[in-house]
Amino acid sequence: MNYRNAQDIFPEQLLKQIQRYVSGETIYIPASEQKKKAWGESSGYRAYLAKRNQAIRDDFAGGFDIDSLADEYCLSVDSVKHIVYTKKETAMLEYNKTLSSALSYAKENKIDEWIHTYLLEDGRNVPFSDGLKLFERYYIGPVKMPLEVFHRCTGPEENMKYRIDKDWWPIHVAALEDSIKKDPDMPPLIVHYVEDDFELNDGNTRFQAYTNLGVKEVNVIVWITEEAEYQDFLKLYGKYVQGAPVIRR
Repeated sequence: MNYRNAQDIFPEQLLKQIQRYVSGETIYIPASEQKKKAWGESSGYRAYLAKRNQAIRDDFAGGFDIDSLADEYCLSVDSVKHIVYTKKETAMLEYNKTLSSALSYAKENKIDEWIHTYLLEDGRNVPFSDGLKLFERYYIGPVKMPLEVFHRCTGPEENMKYRIDKDWWPIHVAALEDSIKKDPDMPPLIVHYVEDDFELNDGNTRFQAYTNLGVKEVNVIVWITEEAEYQDFLKLYGKYVQGAPVIRR
């Protein structure tokens, strides 16, 4: 949920009329009744995947070997094998910005598709999505881990990597607390394990809301680039991820 200053949106006379009914409070303005697009339609990611996978099959049929295709399309060998040896595309899963949806994607070894769809449509973080596509990554989860092993990198404090307006921050956190109480099926946090530490890439406000609510464990998706760091992660946190979905894309 995004918050904008009403003074930047409404004409002065309309704002005065609104202030007669509510002032200094957070209000929700629902979207129009226009039919919501299916996942991937607005971002184009769904069409991109279908076109890419067909191109890989065509190249494979034309004589390219698996290793060459993996290099050409920046995918793992296992991913290419799955694409070229699958007789029929798995039916498109229904996307929602929820843990339940992420788990259904993970069950089909498609958690990376859920991540990109989430970042492009609901997370509104195209640079992060683009960055994740540059190299092969390990994606682990969603899996439940202790909240205390993570820490925020976004907030109003001076030591934060990404600073947020101090007036906006508590409003957003409070709204998320209410949302979690009403429906705990929130999207998993997305964290990067690097150099023996975690960077919370997505879900900093949810992290603070969970902290305020006294939540001890949260569902996360962990991504790791380097093989050595993946092995290090398993040594330190393997007990939390036993049986969790793991793919390399």
